[in-house]
Amino acid sequence: MTMPMETTETTTDSEVDTEHPWQVLVWNDPINLMSYVTLVFQKLFGYSLEKATKLMLDVHEKGRAVVSSGTRAEAEADVHKLHAHGLWATMEKTEG
Repeated sequence: MTMPMETTETTTDSEVDTEHPWQVLVWNDPINLMSYVTLVFQKLFGYSLEKATKLMLDVHEKGRAVVSSGTRAEAEADVHKLHAHGLWATMEKTEG
């Protein structure tokens, strides 16, 4: 009689990367009006006027703001949407 073997599931680096949270940053730029940035945050992310304004002020005063987070694919999609609206956005892996 043989004993059942215990197995462990392995993942590749690409699988691990998609499981960890990523954050999307919007950076300050000299081109877009603050009212436009606020409007884009409301439109793309469904944020209230208050939250969108707070994020816009972080961008303006601190130079950047984290506007969303999620999987790598979600972050890439958000960055693409922000670029399509003329905002300077990047993504980075959060430390976990």
